Amino acid sequence: MNVRLSLVIGCLFPALVTSARAADRMQFWNLTGETISKLYLAPPGTSQWGPNQCANDPDGAVDSDERLKLKDVAPGRYDVKLTDATGRTCIVRDVTVQGGKAYAFSLSPEDLKECSK
Repeated sequence: MNVRLSLVIGCLFPALVTSARAADRMQFWNLTGETISKLYLAPPGTSQWGPNQCANDPDGAVDSDERLKLKDVAPGRYDVKLTDATGRTCIVRDVTVQGGKAYAFSLSPEDLKECSK
């Protein structure tokens, strides 16, 4: 029985570690050139915005070229709403959020087309 249990644990442990690493990689990479003070995700085409992901950062904002850990976000497609430090609010539609990668998604200045102040 101990041999079977060891085999089961030996087979499952790598999967658990891989899953934990994938969860750690659910990060947004800010390549916008601006500090982002609010970041929300919603199912595409809706206004059902989730919690402010910037609250996950110790200083409550994501500087340019900084990565932000995402919480309670599953891989999929989302609309993203962000507010930068200048007060500009932008919506980026239909963004792919990937799991198991170095980062889940990034946004660059070219993505910020639908913005208002």
